[in-house]
Amino acid sequence: MKRRIWIMVLLVTLALFTVTVSAPVLAQEGQPQQSPQGLTLFTRYPAQETAIGENVTFGLTLRTGTSPQIVRLEVQNLPQGWTATFRGGGEVIRAAYVEPGNDTSVDLRVEPPADVPPDTYHFSVIAQSEVEKAELPIELIVKEKLPPSLKFEVELPTLRGTPSTTFRYDVTLKNTGAEDLSVNLMSEAPAEFQVSFKLTGQDVTNIPIAANESKRLSVEARAFTEVQAGSYQINVLAQGGVAQATTTLTAEVTGQPELTITAPDGRLSGQAYVGSKTPLKLIVQNTGSAPARNIELSASQPTGWTVEFEPKQIAEIPNGQQVEVTANVQPAEQAVTGDYVVTFRASPEDGASKSAEFRITVLTSTFWGVVGVALIAVAVAVVGLAVMRFGRR
Repeated sequence: MKRRIWIMVLLVTLALFTVTVSAPVLAQEGQPQQSPQGLTLFTRYPAQETAIGENVTFGLTLRTGTSPQIVRLEVQNLPQGWTATFRGGGEVIRAAYVEPGNDTSVDLRVEPPADVPPDTYHFSVIAQSEVEKAELPIELIVKEKLPPSLKFEVELPTLRGTPSTTFRYDVTLKNTGAEDLSVNLMSEAPAEFQVSFKLTGQDVTNIPIAANESKRLSVEARAFTEVQAGSYQINVLAQGGVAQATTTLTAEVTGQPELTITAPDGRLSGQAYVGSKTPLKLIVQNTGSAPARNIELSASQPTGWTVEFEPKQIAEIPNGQQVEVTANVQPAEQAVTGDYVVTFRASPEDGASKSAEFRITVLTSTFWGVVGVALIAVAVAVVGLAVMRFGRR
């Protein structure tokens, strides 16, 4: 009897243990799977303030996690007399294509009437495809007067150039408030740059901007010649009372070749003989921050002279390297003994050409000197013989 009781207890215990262990597993297996995200429509700023007579633009984002689809857009409950326009890629649109993993951006421009009374207005943006629908509520608060506010707009915030480039950024500064402002212009730039502000060609550090007025400025940043290649950020600040606006400009400085021409011994002089080619050794060196490529060699010489280079063109000189070149100089046949100036020039395809003036001393050939001495000796001998022969008579 006791044995049967123990067996029953053991069976009950095993049954309870099996239920306890299997229940969480069944619960886990019974959980619903996370479905992909459907069509989503959102904006980072769904509630905004504006002043009477001002238009507002909402940046909308369309997103889907299911399948590519064409989504039609419309505005519901827009107050009477208001105008709403969807824009994408600079064009007025009515629908947009959305695909998974690639958001689609659309601008909604809302234009209230000029006589709209101050109030809080609500309307909705509807995104509708063949299978899905999304709705975004919008709140627009229209006030008689907005607080002081400044805004920067930059056409090209990133410019590229060489160390000698003056980076000019076209910037529009707008007073979006309802008060006239006196605005101070300031900049924070790397030590290698000098920044200035220009309005209609004149340097300025302070400008007046009336309410709802925009002014077009030119921000000029000039790098010193010793600046290294790289990307440099320039922070610009406009401050008028409690209102301020900031923007960041970027100057991408590319390397630039810098050539020099000299002689192996450093002396910019040489000798040449009339009627013959004289080889002169030149050193073309790149002291810049980028390779110099396709360098053409040329010369400016006196009339009747010829100068030929070996080689005529150098394919590339890496920065910090140099190449030896031979210049074969031949003075004109009628050149007289003396000093002449020949200018040697090296012109890379992607940099400024550099030149150096060499003083060339023209000499008469030693062969003709010997011939001259021989002729003089012959003449003296002839004269001597004549004196001896005719002197006896």
